[in-house]
Parts: sequence; structure tokens; C-alpha cells
Amino acid sequence: MKMIIAIIKPERFEFVKKALEDKGYISMTITEVKGRGAQKGITLEYRGGKMIVDLLPKVKLEIVIHDKDVDDLIATLTGAARTGKIGDGKIFVVPVEKSIRIRTGDMES
Repeated sequence: MKMIIAIIKPERFEFVKKALEDKGYISMTITEVKGRGAQKGITLEYRGGKMIVDLLPKVKLEIVIHDKDVDDLIATLTGAARTGKIGDGKIFVVPVEKSIRIRTGDMES
């Protein structure tokens, strides 16, 4: 099993969620986070002055899936999250040793 961690723009979240649901990937954990990447933030005009915002709002998705589904999930995520502009996000693939359902104690490895 693998955990897919995707950091995306908040405005793309509904597109990503719909695309994942359409493909049958319904289980996910979502966290609102702040961060920055290569763009190092943005400069905004506020009350006539410039203000540098170096930590931008992002959405972090965590999805645990079987190894065979990794490529399909990544293609779905990138297709729905991509705007073609800097700051679209990043996807990480992390191994998962085991998963235990708390209610029943069922274990997957």
C-alpha cells in the first residue's frame, strides 16, 4: 500500500474531489495548510503599500491506496489540480506498512 500526499491550491480542491470520486477514490483526509515552494510567496498591494505573503494557503490531501492504483490516482490528481501556473502543488508517494480499521480490528498490509 502507498499513501499519496498531495498539496494543491484551495481553489482546485472541488475539481480534484469530483475527479477522484468519479474514479472511485472516495476515502481521503483533507487538511488546510500553509506553505511555499519555488515561488517563495507573492507580493500583494494593500492600502497603497506592498505586502509580501510568503506562506500561501494550500489544501493537503492524504489518500492510502493499493500499489496497483498509484499511477491512476496520480494521473487523476494532476489532471484535476493542474492550472499550468506556478504553485499548482506537489504529490508525494510514501510506503504504508499496514492499515488497521479501528472499529473491527481488520488489518491490511
